[in-house]
Amino acid sequence: MADRVTVIGAGLAGSEAAYQAAEAGVDVTLIEMKPSHMSPAHRSAGFAELVCSNSLRSNQLSNGVGLLKAELSAMGSLVMEAAYETAVPAGSALAVDRVRFSEFITHRLRTHPRITVVERRETALPDEGVTICATGPLTDGEMAASIAALQGGDGLHFYDAVAPIVEADSVDMSVAYFASRYGKGDPQDYLNCPMTREEYDAFYQALVSAETAQLHEFDDDGKITVFEGCMPVEVMARRGYDTLRFGPMKPVGLPRPDGTEAYAVVQLRRENREGTMYNLVGFQTHLTFPEQRRVFRMIPGLARADFLRYGVMHRNTYLRSPGFLTAAYEVAGREGLFFAGQMTGVGGYVESAASGLVAGRNAAAACRRAPRILFPADTMVGAMARYVSEGGCGKFQPMNANFGLLPPLAERFKGKKSERNEALSARALQSLAAFLHT
Repeated sequence: MADRVTVIGAGLAGSEAAYQAAEAGVDVTLIEMKPSHMSPAHRSAGFAELVCSNSLRSNQLSNGVGLLKAELSAMGSLVMEAAYETAVPAGSALAVDRVRFSEFITHRLRTHPRITVVERRETALPDEGVTICATGPLTDGEMAASIAALQGGDGLHFYDAVAPIVEADSVDMSVAYFASRYGKGDPQDYLNCPMTREEYDAFYQALVSAETAQLHEFDDDGKITVFEGCMPVEVMARRGYDTLRFGPMKPVGLPRPDGTEAYAVVQLRRENREGTMYNLVGFQTHLTFPEQRRVFRMIPGLARADFLRYGVMHRNTYLRSPGFLTAAYEVAGREGLFFAGQMTGVGGYVESAASGLVAGRNAAAACRRAPRILFPADTMVGAMARYVSEGGCGKFQPMNANFGLLPPLAERFKGKKSERNEALSARALQSLAAFLHT
């Protein structure tokens, strides 16, 4: 079919796809529009830029994304190699220094002997050749129109929110304290800002009545469609007085230094190894910048916070993938055209990388006119690919890695949920190992 793979977009999915195809022995042209063209969410010229949180979430095998990380690591994922090489303390989670993470991946791709980087803005899908479209969830303009035309109509979209970052030196350490939830990991991993009931009452009332920024794009019902995994904190708060206290502000497992439990706690996670920057965990927001400064400075310890980045909200586009994409992330009926990343309907950094790995290996297979690589359904990488290609019940929505995607164990498990999940992980890793050695 072709002797070269073209990858459009050097985000997490595109970077992983390009690397996997090149490592499979195929020449790759990686097309990236930065730095000449930047999306509203991008700030740097590097590849695999993390535009939202710097956390890749849990490392535990009792968690779906923890299993996915283990699977990707076993398959030589560039994204996972970069993540562990540039990790910063985050307890049982995997968080990275986002600048070093991007630099690591950019260097590996630019110096790879089989990868040629072309800096330009691609405006349409090619009519021939083996191509992976990984233009990301902010795809718009001519490229979005080209993709929509391929689908035979308008694409879907949802809104994604980003949390603010504060300078560490501006946090009042006479109020804030270091601790990881339930004592897991290094106690220096997180800064915690405790609230009394009175402080929470005042903060809650200010948050639910604060002014939000104007949005110009809505769904068919005239309402904002928000992906649950990136729910703005003000939207979450409006669901009920205690929603935050059982969500991002839950005090359980974070006792104050004197051993007492606060009424609510805001956690700050370090953004870099030096610990000079911290993000407000779970505080994705679409409040106006002045309102963010006013309301978030009501958090104890942040009265004089210096905001290095305010939270923002932007449109994220994804495909109606079921029936359109196969479990190889290839367009059904259009051999050699693949998609990867959040635009396929996978939600999250690690999930995007996983789709890139599958697409990259299958694009290399397409170049060799070889059968497509379909991963076992009892692995997380395989289960996600099948969700994208087949969907679930009801309206198709973006999905994070979770154990609900996997087939149940052969026998009903009677232990704790975490133990059941670990059993599912053990089965998945065993299945993957056997698959890779066939």
